[in-house]
Amino acid sequence: MIQQFNDKFVVLVVDDNPNSLGMINMALGDIGIAVLVALNGQQALNVLEQVTPDVILLDAVMPVMDGFECALEIRQTLPLTPIIFMTGLSDEEDIVKAFEAGGTDYIIKPIKPQELLARIRQHSNHANMLTEARRALDSARKHVFCISEQGNILWSTPEAQQLIEQYEHNRRDPSQEFKAQLSSWLPNGMVGHDLALAMENELLTVRYFKQARDNEYLLRIQSPNAEVDPALLEQSLQITNREAEVLLWVAHGKTNREIAEILEMSPRTVNKHLEQIYPKIGADNRTAAASIAIQSIFGERIGRPANL
Repeated sequence: MIQQFNDKFVVLVVDDNPNSLGMINMALGDIGIAVLVALNGQQALNVLEQVTPDVILLDAVMPVMDGFECALEIRQTLPLTPIIFMTGLSDEEDIVKAFEAGGTDYIIKPIKPQELLARIRQHSNHANMLTEARRALDSARKHVFCISEQGNILWSTPEAQQLIEQYEHNRRDPSQEFKAQLSSWLPNGMVGHDLALAMENELLTVRYFKQARDNEYLLRIQSPNAEVDPALLEQSLQITNREAEVLLWVAHGKTNREIAEILEMSPRTVNKHLEQIYPKIGADNRTAAASIAIQSIFGERIGRPANL
């Protein structure tokens, strides 16, 4: 038997067909599952304002609001809850539409009770694992987020979300722009190339971590770490330790005045160091120097998608 909080596992069934509702209610009730019922998508959304079920069974064709529109709305607030479409629509375009709307699975009517129960178990177990993993990542303060192949952000830790919001700030169409970047870069990320996200004063990098399941990919986002040892630049670029310190802060987007305050020297001295650094590392300007420094910090993994 599936068990959840207080030994009650909750399934929301959204269907306007009395026969389907009766059969599903009996099959789930016999094994101790609590069943909530909605006759259309809008009723389902009203129920979800009060209760968060463990699994949602969703018909596609219903009055008032159909299942496709309902799934899109549900995904705005419940990114991990399994949504199993159960419908008489068997055309490929309907199946694709269901998954694009956020469906987890798709069952064609007539429903076979034992198959339905098996799929509920499978998806609820997986959802629980993802939820626990997400909690663990949150508590560990990891800069991790999860996307679909289309670049949609499914969830993110608070730390990752903060960096994403910093990157999207002041962009014309931030969510769509970032979504397109992630989608086009993902194949490159899977073979070891990080995505470089240029900001006004620093550069963020997105690194592929692992595939969680079909169409779910875990990524890490990070900014250059101020704790990086300048010796890394000193050794890789053949510059002095003091020059490495200056270049490291250039990579962080600091101005000459800010660097001077940090390293307790004059802005003029900072500028002199940069004049000596440029020919040594093959840079013509500050931006090029910062780019070379970041490449040295992160290695050769950083690469932009071809269309950026």
